[in-house]
Amino acid sequence: MPMSEDEIFEGLRTVDTPTITNVVATYPKNPLCLGLYNPWTENWYSDTSIRCIYPEMKPTVGYAVTCVYGLPDPNFSGRLSFNDVLDALDATKKPTILVIQQKWPPELLAKAGLAGEMMVTQMKIVGCVGMISNGPSRDVDAIRRMDFQLLLGGVTAGHGEMAIQAVNVPVSVGGMDVAPGEIVHMDENGAVKFPADKLEIVLKNAKVMLDKEAEQVKRFKTAKSAADLRALSAGTTYGAQEKK
Repeated sequence: MPMSEDEIFEGLRTVDTPTITNVVATYPKNPLCLGLYNPWTENWYSDTSIRCIYPEMKPTVGYAVTCVYGLPDPNFSGRLSFNDVLDALDATKKPTILVIQQKWPPELLAKAGLAGEMMVTQMKIVGCVGMISNGPSRDVDAIRRMDFQLLLGGVTAGHGEMAIQAVNVPVSVGGMDVAPGEIVHMDENGAVKFPADKLEIVLKNAKVMLDKEAEQVKRFKTAKSAADLRALSAGTTYGAQEKK
């Protein structure tokens, strides 16, 4: 019987993000890997420019909603507001993850404490469970109590006047290119994205991969030497090698 989407999301929240990357593209020669991207040349997972703010939280997964923030533009400012972001979150399948690309002059990028307690409270009301941004945010002490994950470029206390430049457009955040509607999975290791139509197969393959890895770790722990480990890595016992 096919799994419901709620069951799939619940299952994905029990899987670490590195295992998801293994299934999505990391090991193209592994039959469990879907090979959705060239692992080196495509921007499908996050880099070290962003970090997980609440590493103690379990993995978070949702449909991507995107927006771009920057300085007010007198020729454009006022056409979009945070209400447009909330509308996009509300209109998207749940749960959602907001991916914000911050476009500031270099001297301001590390100083814009963007989404604080007030914004996150509103985001949660419309089904958002986490946020990723290439810049900093603030109020992380208050947000910690809200069961809402953050992957950010850093943390800072303040900001100046800002404006929304676009909503639900392709963005690039932390080395990862994200389009609206893609799935984002994230934990203390970082984030990965993949197409929404791969939800069930990603979970299925990830569970099988985790089971196989657990078996391999159990075998490794029986080793007494480097020779044992070489034999186990080759899929055979050291004793069997000795008899040949």
